[in-house]
Amino acid sequence: MAQLGRRIFYDRALSSSGRLSCADCHSPAHAYGPPGDLAVMAGGPALTRHGLRAVPSLMYLERQPPFSIGPDDPEAEGAAPAGSGTNLVPQGGLFWDGRADTLQGQALGPLLNPLEMDGGSVATVARKLRRAAYAPLLVQLFGGSVFARPDAAVAEALSAVARFEFEDPSFHPYTSKYDFWLEGKARLSAAEERGRRLFDDPHGANCAACHLDRPSADGLPPLFTDHQYEALGVPRNPAIPANHDPRYFDLGLCGPQRTDLRDQTRYCGMFATPTLRNVATRSVFFHNGVYHTLADALDFYVRRDRDPALRRFDDLPAADRANVDTVDAPFGRLPGAAPVLTPAQERDVLAFLGTLTDGYRPNAVPPGGSP
Repeated sequence: MAQLGRRIFYDRALSSSGRLSCADCHSPAHAYGPPGDLAVMAGGPALTRHGLRAVPSLMYLERQPPFSIGPDDPEAEGAAPAGSGTNLVPQGGLFWDGRADTLQGQALGPLLNPLEMDGGSVATVARKLRRAAYAPLLVQLFGGSVFARPDAAVAEALSAVARFEFEDPSFHPYTSKYDFWLEGKARLSAAEERGRRLFDDPHGANCAACHLDRPSADGLPPLFTDHQYEALGVPRNPAIPANHDPRYFDLGLCGPQRTDLRDQTRYCGMFATPTLRNVATRSVFFHNGVYHTLADALDFYVRRDRDPALRRFDDLPAADRANVDTVDAPFGRLPGAAPVLTPAQERDVLAFLGTLTDGYRPNAVPPGGSP
């Protein structure tokens, strides 16, 4: 089933252009994220339409919980019970707005989206699956009547894609230097260790408040996300065609792509906290891809509240700007105040973030070195 899912994942014929597959936006060579530095990918029948958000990575989603609004930390002693109205936060789900709960549901979104693969209708996709070279494998796995109902055929095909993402170790290898360091099989450099301490420091970078870097309670490696949502107030990105309309705003949990929370205005402007694993391999950062280097993304956190030259909250309507986090470090500093990180400390944090890239070989011989 996973082998079938792999073939579907790479099948460009399922798109209206015949030139776009899952793998073209979620590139295996780029940590299953975007292959370049475009803020949004192009799709549609002629690859001339543009998406609304930056492409997230498909890596490390095998432990992603379904979307819910519940206690901030359900395992913590004294946590508020669900429905109490106290300390309840949105968490879990897939996409930047959590609107899908399964990998199967996530795969369906881009497949049918007219700005992306533009597969048309479920019936159209089912006809293409019937004509695909791997159609006999669909029949072998799901029975001779698999194509009798288009919705069932597409659902089974996408369940195979989900199985591929779940089974193939390339989606969750846990082979970064940091993983080996946790196991006592690697040593961090001086700069990496300084960066790690700043990453954890609640009065420093405070990254670990949202990007959890400790093994889970059951001993599993950290995912570098708390699965929650945050309104960060990143600057508007004029490179996104939809943003050319000054009346258009991407409100995350409130829409436009998610519709069930549209009236929950306290969540407007909130987007998922992504994993930081392999973040140093990306060239597009935040939901709107407004930054193209990791250094600039980190510098945004340092500068946002203290540097008057940085555009603040201009990608949100005035009525929703109160949702932006202005309290948690490194935010909350007054204009003109000293930065929470010096340039040298920012470089140390960047060095640490580099240890989250998979493919580290702890016993590798350095160039020109000896065994």
